[in-house]
Amino acid sequence: MPGVGTITALSFYSAVGDPYRFKNNRDVRPYLGLTPNLYQSGVTARRGRISRYGNKLTRSHLITAATVLLRTIKTESSLRTWGLQLATKIGFLKARVAVARKLAVIMMAMWKTSTTFHPDESRPRLLHPEQAGLDPVRISGSTIPL
Repeated sequence: MPGVGTITALSFYSAVGDPYRFKNNRDVRPYLGLTPNLYQSGVTARRGRISRYGNKLTRSHLITAATVLLRTIKTESSLRTWGLQLATKIGFLKARVAVARKLAVIMMAMWKTSTTFHPDESRPRLLHPEQAGLDPVRISGSTIPL
């Protein structure tokens, strides 16, 4: 999977242990502390930052993998395109946590089904970060040639 190296994969493997104890693949998100806190009091309810429960090292590895996927990986995928579009709306720091959350779910599904990652080519490709409204120098440190 683009952006996920051996250290991240081993960290995820050791943190999860048995993948079949999670009924849904989405259940790994709160286990790793990648879901937002919910503050409720009477009629008010607001979402806060991520809960940060679970394995801190695995969570940081997943966020680093999401950062690498968004900044340095040249292979286009629907996950990368979604992350870059989300970064224009809510900012890069929040977008990389959202991509890390999706990475965890995808990695869990890949683990359970013993499949490999295939980028979705049916969606339109994002050729340049400028199309998403991002500065290519700020993202990767260099401009992307045509």
